[in-house]
Amino acid sequence: MTDVRVRFAPSPTGYLHIGGARTALFNWLWARKHGGKLVLRIEDTDRERSTEESVQIVLDSMRWLGLDWDEGPEIGGDRGPYFQTERVGIYAEYAEKLIAAGAAYRCYATKEELAEARATHKAATGQDHGFRFQSPWRDGSKKPDDPDARHVIRFKAPATGTTGWTDLVKGDIEYPNDQQQDQVLVRPDGVPLYNFGATVDDLTMGITLVARGDDHLVNTPVQIMLYRALGQEPPAFAHLPMILGPDGQKLSKRHASVGVLEYRDKGYLPDAVINYLARLGWSHGDQEIFSREELIEAFGWDHVGATGAKYDAKKFAYVQEEQLRSLSDEAICTAALPFLAEIGLGDVAADDARLLAAVPHVKLRATSLADIADGSSYFLRDEVVFDEKGRRKFMKPKFAAHLTSVAELCQGIEPFEVEPIGDAIKAWMEANELTFKHWAQAARVALSGRTATPGLFEVMAILGKDVTVARLSAGAKLAQEAGTETEAG
Repeated sequence: MTDVRVRFAPSPTGYLHIGGARTALFNWLWARKHGGKLVLRIEDTDRERSTEESVQIVLDSMRWLGLDWDEGPEIGGDRGPYFQTERVGIYAEYAEKLIAAGAAYRCYATKEELAEARATHKAATGQDHGFRFQSPWRDGSKKPDDPDARHVIRFKAPATGTTGWTDLVKGDIEYPNDQQQDQVLVRPDGVPLYNFGATVDDLTMGITLVARGDDHLVNTPVQIMLYRALGQEPPAFAHLPMILGPDGQKLSKRHASVGVLEYRDKGYLPDAVINYLARLGWSHGDQEIFSREELIEAFGWDHVGATGAKYDAKKFAYVQEEQLRSLSDEAICTAALPFLAEIGLGDVAADDARLLAAVPHVKLRATSLADIADGSSYFLRDEVVFDEKGRRKFMKPKFAAHLTSVAELCQGIEPFEVEPIGDAIKAWMEANELTFKHWAQAARVALSGRTATPGLFEVMAILGKDVTVARLSAGAKLAQEAGTETEAG
């Protein structure tokens, strides 16, 4: 196989969409599978919308996902520059080559002349679509009044025949040439339009495979024509189906979070996002959970679906949960630290004994690192933060005596571990003809402030004897005072 060189070429006009991230991922997998190169190129010719902030978002998103690039911004390479706005001289050089070969021409049509031609087309056909501008400068019969006048450079598209290719995802595709416009290649200010800029970049950067979204299918025949007009054979193409929302429409913010960094901020793992995106449109039997190494080994274009894949939030959460639970408890503790800091627990260390003890239990109910932080928080705080609904329901006088009894019982339990705690409390319940409903939920709220936690004996053991006794005693007092407040009211 020829040395593999693939590229990811986002426009820095906002966040990196997960659809773009999947395109980057598939290119990265192909490059890594074959020991090739991934080129990161920034297509920033939309000067009104492109921003340095958006460039940084792209770079941060790629780095967070672990999709390292071999050439591009902040790394360099011998095929740069890697920002299109820095390559204007290269585009001018290749435009002149096309003009010299008779495959492109300078067109001096004004906006008014173009508008008139469109109006004439609509009047004749009754339709807006299907318009193809017949430039009087195409065949050279009309000369400009002023060679230095404002003009664009247009491609002289073949008017007959077809242009086709065998797409690695879509199969054989063919377009009739008479449907193609004499597309503008370069604007009057020297900035290229998409098809010309992308073609020149892919050619000069030695790209061997262009893998991108299938919204670019209509651009491919023009790019193939441009390659051939420059005396070069085009690269291979693979057009990936769009990611769809549950309703079958293009995925947007009304369906789900669509920016890569939104998942970082939610506490998702980069490996989970990579895993889910890989399976969103690519299949490998019934396997759902992959390591990066497994993805690299298994990936191939033959198993990329040709039709859109629907985003499934529940499946995404499942993949995230499985990836989270595959980590060691120590790794989870470390990864959760930023999320603990967000809820006011920034002084907690990854090796905090309470956190290490809580994580094995908390992770069983958690989807994200944010859930880990939240689920561990009541073990780490000095004061109980109550859920008000749970407080009103269970901090009542009828539970006060039982909370006091359990607190007193806990004083004498040694060692203060799950099994001895459970044995002592069960014996106390049996002796007093009680069941869990008489005290357990009130104790849970007193200990954690919540109505849902890991097992109650586990919670006590993690909190330790002193904290458990103190919180149960405080809960008993709070429950008793609730009755006094009611009477006073």
